[in-house]
Amino acid sequence: MNKIAVITSTRAEFGLLSPVVIELRKYENESFRVDLVVTGTHLSEEYGMTVSEIESMGARIDHKIQIPVYSDSGRDIAENQATTLIRFTELFLEQNYDALILLGDRYEMLAIAIAAGNTQTPIFHLCGGDTTEGALDEWIRHSITKISYLHFVTNEESRNRVIQLGESPERVFNYGSTSIDNILTIADLSVQEALESIGITECKYAVCTYHPVIMDRVDVKKQVQEFLSAISLFPELTFIITKSNSDQGGARINALLDEAERKMQNIHVFASLGVRRYLSLMRHSEFVLGNSSSGIIETPAFHIPTVNIGDRQRGRLQSESIINCASDKESIVKAIRCAISKEHRELCKKVVSPYGSGHAAVKIARKSVETVLNNRINLKKKFYNIDIMRRQK
Repeated sequence: MNKIAVITSTRAEFGLLSPVVIELRKYENESFRVDLVVTGTHLSEEYGMTVSEIESMGARIDHKIQIPVYSDSGRDIAENQATTLIRFTELFLEQNYDALILLGDRYEMLAIAIAAGNTQTPIFHLCGGDTTEGALDEWIRHSITKISYLHFVTNEESRNRVIQLGESPERVFNYGSTSIDNILTIADLSVQEALESIGITECKYAVCTYHPVIMDRVDVKKQVQEFLSAISLFPELTFIITKSNSDQGGARINALLDEAERKMQNIHVFASLGVRRYLSLMRHSEFVLGNSSSGIIETPAFHIPTVNIGDRQRGRLQSESIINCASDKESIVKAIRCAISKEHRELCKKVVSPYGSGHAAVKIARKSVETVLNNRINLKKKFYNIDIMRRQK
């Protein structure tokens, strides 16, 4: 039997992978199977036990791999990676997958990719070639690219970067982002339905996510205080905040958000909203605020303003609807005022997303199945050389 495994460790990543899982499983039969492997913060009470969201969608989960998610220090992350490496090596030796589908740039995904490399398990990687110069994700993403065999990028700039890393153009495919697939298919709740589902009456609101920016080496508490001080100046708006991920400093941010929720009447904090509800809330929001990639990729496709704080997403391909600002209170306030201005909202209506027009998952699934069933994988990759001198001329 041929088997592909799709591996997910966080809520945001599963949102992007779910349409791929759905399309891949359309090919399942007695001789081809698609396993869904759930790990990481999905299995953590602290981060919302989001495995329940996957189960509520009716998705079959084939393996649950428990790994530690404590991330207060670099040592914590190293220990997490060591455990992840061992447990996924055991899984891959036991299951003998023909390929794995991994997405993105998280530290546990790097450990999983190394386990795949050690067991000669091919990786089909989503979202390679992006740049996030302000985050640890930058070097992790490019490292996973070099371990991977097939590359499903989200835009042409990223495709060129993957090729620049020495990957053959014949194995790099720009099918766009699966986030656009989700926008077309599951962001279907009305504003009233979305707000009622989280216990909020109809209001003007912004959707927010604030992750740690490890590369800045700036005090997390100070950053969050600046963020909260800025939004306190807009009492006419409600701020719906999803908690940070499990990067180093994420737990500290979440504790500060919980504390602020008890003191500020216009903020509501959630461990997770689920993909359908999150995107539906985004669709009807006044703007999206924070430093998440969703503000860069999904939000412009809704023609909604984004206020992108700090350097975490610096380097990503951006739309004109995105307002970049520093992480101090004054800069955030100025950016929010711009986002809610009539002029900027009119500009947003004309924005065209650079991340495709949907249907990425169908193409990713087709190419993945075709590659596995036709036995076209040769892990003895040749480095693809670009004629640098000719390009410089």
